[in-house]
Amino acid sequence: MVVRHTFAAGPEQFFQQIDNIIKSHSLRGSESLCKLLQYLAKQSIDHPDAPLKEYQIATEVYGRHADFDPQSDSTIRVQAGRLRLKLAEYYSGEGAADPILVKIPKGNYHLVFEARPIEPHAQPQAVPLREAPPGVAVETVPAPWRIAVVLLAAGLIASLIVLGSLLWNRKLPESAMAAPSAARAAGPLAAFWRPFTSGVEEPWVIFSNAAFVGRPETGMRYYNSREDSKIAVYDHYTGVGEVLAIHALDDAFGTLGRRLRVKRGSLFTLDDVRNNNLIFVGSPSENLSLLDIPGTQEFIFQRVASGPRQGDLAIASKHPKAGEASTYLASPSNAPLTEDYSVIGLVPGIGSGRFVMILAGTTTFGTQGVVEFVCRPDSVDKLLRAIPSPGTGPVRPFEALVRVKIARGVPVATELVAVRAR
Repeated sequence: MVVRHTFAAGPEQFFQQIDNIIKSHSLRGSESLCKLLQYLAKQSIDHPDAPLKEYQIATEVYGRHADFDPQSDSTIRVQAGRLRLKLAEYYSGEGAADPILVKIPKGNYHLVFEARPIEPHAQPQAVPLREAPPGVAVETVPAPWRIAVVLLAAGLIASLIVLGSLLWNRKLPESAMAAPSAARAAGPLAAFWRPFTSGVEEPWVIFSNAAFVGRPETGMRYYNSREDSKIAVYDHYTGVGEVLAIHALDDAFGTLGRRLRVKRGSLFTLDDVRNNNLIFVGSPSENLSLLDIPGTQEFIFQRVASGPRQGDLAIASKHPKAGEASTYLASPSNAPLTEDYSVIGLVPGIGSGRFVMILAGTTTFGTQGVVEFVCRPDSVDKLLRAIPSPGTGPVRPFEALVRVKIARGVPVATELVAVRAR
């Protein structure tokens, strides 16, 4: 345990602070991150001088097997990075006044407990509303209040725009969301998506929004937990492919007479997976929520461990058949992107009778291509015929690998490569 800025607090206060964070809105529903934070706190406080390694965390917290290799499996680093983001979120909101700060330093898993520094309150500046002639008193307004008024006005305008949009959408004719025709109800799209349309509740679409550092005007890059622990992180960006993918899903579900609910990955909680059918859009490298739930087993996203493509995201086939490769990669980063590979996975959800659909490419355009693939009746019909099934009936859990051809940043063709029944 490391304690900075000496203050009158000990293990009891530290554990209480950890408990406050775990019960906060920031970590509510994220059981894996709560377990990690509790474990790191206990090890840091009870064994401050003992080294804390990724292997130890993987086997003792997440139940990984004894052959876990931190060099090829970045699970712990990813989870620690997510926890850093959640701590930053907590202290910027609910914990803004907490006297004890909890941090995970770069390159170390021992927690740091710091006393919150006391900052002097700045005196508000008085800003004249207008210039006045000599001898005439002028009313002044504190600068922060002027800013607040401007922001309030801007927020009001935005709210009116959103409200107007909602009211306009409510005026759409009921026929736009009417029950699908008999042909659509019996078609391949209806059969494929029946696990997500047969219930009363609308499914959630969880789209990826990776963490970035930097600013748009000066350049942005992916957040690196080892290098960027003290840098402002932005998790409200997503790829153009994911945006167009959600549009394609919404259009497909509209033809089936159903609606979708949409949520970005950083707001996902385990309560969502227990209580809803979910459609994940984007790979686990960006849609980190996929790390917290059961995922695909035959076609797995992983980084290339060595060779000229080291570090690139690939799809590994765990049991390749004759004529199939063991690893599938998009076009190299130093060449135009003309090809990508994507996964379709229908897996059982955690809740009874719930399902999870995973639609993800190794790039944003691969994700767009595979989503469009499952939104077209002709390609869905081919997929349904390829899924191993003991007979007629609902679509059973399966996994599929799809090749996506890309031209000038647009998916132009898709091809089914392999299908596995679960």
